Amino acid sequence: MTESRSSHVSPPIVPQTREEIDERRMELMVGYLLLAGVILSQISLLLGLILDYVEHGTIRLAYLIKGMNYFQFLTRDILALGGPHVWGARTFVNLGIALLMFTPFIRVVASVFFFALEERNIKYTIFTFFVAAVLTYSLFLR
Repeated sequence: MTESRSSHVSPPIVPQTREEIDERRMELMVGYLLLAGVILSQISLLLGLILDYVEHGTIRLAYLIKGMNYFQFLTRDILALGGPHVWGARTFVNLGIALLMFTPFIRVVASVFFFALEERNIKYTIFTFFVAAVLTYSLFLR
């Protein structure tokens, strides 16, 4: 009689210590933040591409963003929302790009708060705050 390999299922690993529980909470928070950012970005990009195809019969979103930093890219489209092309294809595509670029930044900022308020780990808080500060500064660079 042979034993099937699929009949043996290991029990899930359940965190036991406070550190393991905190680590698991951090993993879940980061995972959900990244997943939400990517899904929202993809929905916005897909909607923008569909709108462009319906409007022009082809996907032709060609425009130059060279020489622009993230902040300029984002504010240009926010200011354009009051114009005639409100919620057009380009707006949705730009929003999708902005969300995709901003998702890792939000993850780092959330980590700063997690390390400071939940874990109360000053070393990780300082390191992560430094990374968040550098990322924030880079959003305004050309």
